[in-house]
Amino acid sequence: MDSHSLTTRGAVMAVSGKRVAFLLTKGVEQVELTSPREALEGAGATTVIVSPSEGTLQAMQGDWDHGDVFDVDVPLGEAGAGDYDLLVLPGGTLNADALRQDDRAVELVKDFFAAGIPVAAICHAPWILADAGLAEGRTLTSYASLETDLRNAGADWRDEEVVIDGNLITSRNPGDLDAFNAAIVQALQDTEA
Repeated sequence: MDSHSLTTRGAVMAVSGKRVAFLLTKGVEQVELTSPREALEGAGATTVIVSPSEGTLQAMQGDWDHGDVFDVDVPLGEAGAGDYDLLVLPGGTLNADALRQDDRAVELVKDFFAAGIPVAAICHAPWILADAGLAEGRTLTSYASLETDLRNAGADWRDEEVVIDGNLITSRNPGDLDAFNAAIVQALQDTEA
């Protein structure tokens, strides 16, 4: 058996039985949902879409082109941080802007931080951290256009493909997905069983 098989098997064993919430709504950047989901499920985790959208939601490819439609697994009002081992916040301008204005979404993100559960945000998703009062004193990254907003919210913003600050993992854009995916799988492996 080669070392890749051992590593993969170890990852599957380490995250088997772990549950991951993806918090998103209409306008989510499709690849920022599908790529991390595939990485986590490939490692043995169970993923669920939590959303204020009812029934289904429309993903986007960039800001203008419609992507696929996805089923909502858990309504936002029924989701609790204690039910999950990791929270992933995919980007997409429309998605991120809508979620940061949704009090229930902001409260759920705060609950994950309060519980010390890992939170991973990519692209425009870190916007919600500013609205939740969670960016202050944190080192993070995001889509470049959010730099000023996040610095104004007290964050130490970095232009790096992945930034890990305690239980917070952030990346800039879809070009960083390989590093982002590796970091979130590792964070899930590091959580206690």
